[in-house]
Amino acid sequence: MNTKTLNIKLADNYFRFLKNLDTESKKRLIIRLTESIEIREEPGKLDILFGAWKDSRNADEIIEDIRKSRVNIREIEDLQ
Repeated sequence: MNTKTLNIKLADNYFRFLKNLDTESKKRLIIRLTESIEIREEPGKLDILFGAWKDSRNADEIIEDIRKSRVNIREIEDLQ
């Protein structure tokens, strides 16, 4: 059974329970569910969660700085 089918069955089970609620409770539930959908479906908003990289340099300058800062020390230790 795939996830979509499982989610549909789960929603159906919740509905059987929730259909007996009073009208005011159903309205509040609808509002909360609608708000949760609106919050989740904002593409490109990950930078708010994790912080965006802010730099005055362009990509080529950043790459050049990274390459210049690399250190390659190859010292072979004597195993004796």
